[in-house]
Amino acid sequence: MNRRAVLPLIMLLSACVPAGDIQQPSRAAVQEPALPPMKTFGLQPRPATAPHANTDLVRDFMQLTFQMESGRILSTFTRFDGPVTVRVTGDPPPTLRADLRDLIARLRNEADIPISLTTEVEANITVQAVSRRAIRQVLPQAACFVAPNVSSIREYRSARRAPKTNWSQLRKREKIAIFIPNDSSPQEVRDCLHEELAQALGPLNDLYRLPDSVFNDDNVHTVLTGFDMLMLRATYAPELKNGMSRQEVADRLPAVFRRLNRGGNRPGTGPASPTPQEWRDAVQTALGPGAGLRERQGAADQALRIAIRAGWTDNRRAFSHYARARLLQATDGAAAKQQYAEADRFYAMSPRTRLHRAYVATQLAAYALSEGNPSQAIDLVTPHLDAARASQNASLLATLELLRAEALLQEGRVTEARAVRLDSLGWARYGFGADWVVRAKLREIASLTGDNEPA
Repeated sequence: MNRRAVLPLIMLLSACVPAGDIQQPSRAAVQEPALPPMKTFGLQPRPATAPHANTDLVRDFMQLTFQMESGRILSTFTRFDGPVTVRVTGDPPPTLRADLRDLIARLRNEADIPISLTTEVEANITVQAVSRRAIRQVLPQAACFVAPNVSSIREYRSARRAPKTNWSQLRKREKIAIFIPNDSSPQEVRDCLHEELAQALGPLNDLYRLPDSVFNDDNVHTVLTGFDMLMLRATYAPELKNGMSRQEVADRLPAVFRRLNRGGNRPGTGPASPTPQEWRDAVQTALGPGAGLRERQGAADQALRIAIRAGWTDNRRAFSHYARARLLQATDGAAAKQQYAEADRFYAMSPRTRLHRAYVATQLAAYALSEGNPSQAIDLVTPHLDAARASQNASLLATLELLRAEALLQEGRVTEARAVRLDSLGWARYGFGADWVVRAKLREIASLTGDNEPA
């Protein structure tokens, strides 16, 4: 089962709007030096502070824990009993161990899970670093994945259709493997660690309707949120026991959340509208690999029709507009811009989708730059810098800063542009990885103003 699907909402500005014939100051004064050292976020706790009602938390926990992405209902509650140990095998990239140590510290402190690193072969969880090619050979649409009762990708290949790797057959969790790419950017490796380790420990499902969680296939949140830590803390609450039935867990959960979320004893939002499989399939076709442009555009149109018919006004409606915009960019830039504006309008309806708005802002700012409106581009990206930083999203932060630097340069503010661009490059090295990818991103954003000069 894969957690992190290959959906390009995280691929910032991969289809830029056409550049206009814009006059601007010479870039010679702000030519980039050799790339600076990589920046990292380090340990940044994110305790649960969002005002979730406990009745909503109970509902979300049950749907995340007792259902799989395929829709299959699980009958038994499973988790690890006792202390959980994690080891690393394969050929891990240099940043993996530090990011894993930070994640384990957060899980201990915020989710109250007794988890630690080990070098012992009999670890409960094995993180194996392998190539992206090895992962895609097993699961073509996965960037990384997790599997029960194996400890290597070779073992998984031979047992992938056997009962022991079937999550629905589990009665307890004892041995789980996580397969992480060792040739992706540092951020992608870290993001996979967060999502897959969370799944190894707890919920197996993704819910598109959740706006502030990694348990959502839109891939907007890339590190565990306060909501996620609360779900994991409830998973390992002493009131729950490994092997409980669905009803037994449901009976105990209200007391669990009353204890863990003392500010949540108030009316909730009520029953959540379901996300139909046809919408999920349409989104996957539109943004996933394998389909041609015409088929993708048709799928994006279908997803939006479903969202409108369902009467959604939440992040799913916004995401439908975003997906349609991404597919329209190749053929109708003006229509795509309108769809991005619609996505932003729906995301703006909730304080829990501030990070989502930052992604949309990168696209709208690209239009502003290509239209020769640098002050609008600055106004679009600046309010979202703090959200990108707080979410520890280096690729998003770097993109916002690069857009801002390009806008400052277009206004003739060369010194400011140089400082902002230099700051962005350290984050870009963590977010995008290889130097050639960072430089390609620089050229891509420079091309918005009609200057394709390499960095």
